[in-house]
Amino acid sequence: MKIAILSIVSLMVFVGCSKSGGSTTTPTTGPTVSISDVSQARVTTSSTFQFTVSLSAAATKDATIQYATVDGAAKQGKDYQSATGTVTIAAGSSTAIIKVTVNGDSTRQADQDFYVQLSNPQNCSLGTSSKATGIIINQNLLYFPVDNTGYAAASSYPGYTLAWSDEFSGNAVNTSNWTFETGNNNGWGNGELEYYTSSTNNAFVSQGNLIIEARKEPAGGFNYSSARMITKGNQSFQYGRIDIRAKLPSGQGLWPALWLLGANIDQVGWPTCGEIDMMELLGHQPNKIYGTLHWGSSVATHESKGGNYSLPSGSFDQQFHLYSLLWDKDSLGILIDDQKYFSFPSSNIPLGNPFNNKFFLIFNIAVGGGWPGAPDGTTQFPQRMVVDYVRVYQK
Repeated sequence: MKIAILSIVSLMVFVGCSKSGGSTTTPTTGPTVSISDVSQARVTTSSTFQFTVSLSAAATKDATIQYATVDGAAKQGKDYQSATGTVTIAAGSSTAIIKVTVNGDSTRQADQDFYVQLSNPQNCSLGTSSKATGIIINQNLLYFPVDNTGYAAASSYPGYTLAWSDEFSGNAVNTSNWTFETGNNNGWGNGELEYYTSSTNNAFVSQGNLIIEARKEPAGGFNYSSARMITKGNQSFQYGRIDIRAKLPSGQGLWPALWLLGANIDQVGWPTCGEIDMMELLGHQPNKIYGTLHWGSSVATHESKGGNYSLPSGSFDQQFHLYSLLWDKDSLGILIDDQKYFSFPSSNIPLGNPFNNKFFLIFNIAVGGGWPGAPDGTTQFPQRMVVDYVRVYQK
């Protein structure tokens, strides 16, 4: 009888342990948690990136999740401040915020990333989006450091006086000198692929240099953006010496140019107005430049003469070089680093010589077109043309 009673008691104890749950019962995990990405422009002072942590349903009790920042291209201490801790989503709520401080900077450079990783959830479970990406947008900032090495112009020339210059020493493009031609204008007659803008994303002044930047990005229905600056209506020139100190871009499909058009183009059209190409470069030939003159009474009778110059070593994107035009009533000469590589007696043009009229300046980077061809997988963007100064001397 005692044995039977003992067996019943043992059975009751065993059943009681099972009801208590113990380690054999699967715990309730609650709603899933995720964290959203943040993409934000950097500013010159410190700023805050706010990452939203969300539950798939409102919490029935306080949910806690640990978090920690992780380096990507952005580095803790240098680009942003390390952040670790625990975020709580209160019962009845479904979101909370994690704040990360991003350090201020003004340097135009590639965008940078870092991450916020979630871990150790309580009263919730990790979803598939438990690691957020923070993108620090640097590409539109307005300080761009430039290596100034390369050839420089003389400070003066015998028989010449400095008539006009732009040293790009201010904080912005001088609108008393320059305006922007915008759009694609049916490829500008060359099948170009870029959309020209007036944005500081594509042209800005930094530390005494003009920067023209071509980008691979949607713009005006096209896949590339760039800038085309002109002095038309502001500054025009007839005869003298023009010096432009510049560093050029490179890459398949890039077509930078420093050139002039006749100021009467709106009245007589091209090529009657005349064109002076002080420098053109095809990006897939980064060691070779072209200088060319264009004229003619109509497109059908268009004529041109020109020359080219190849560096004995290196390429034009590595250092500054001096691009110059010598221009008088009877002749024009084009120079690189004070070395003349093309000259033409314009007095030989029998009728309608346009090179005795006034011309205005144009600086631009074209992308694509019939001459350079389109960019390909080898072309790296952004690409920049840096102009240190332009100076016009006259007798």
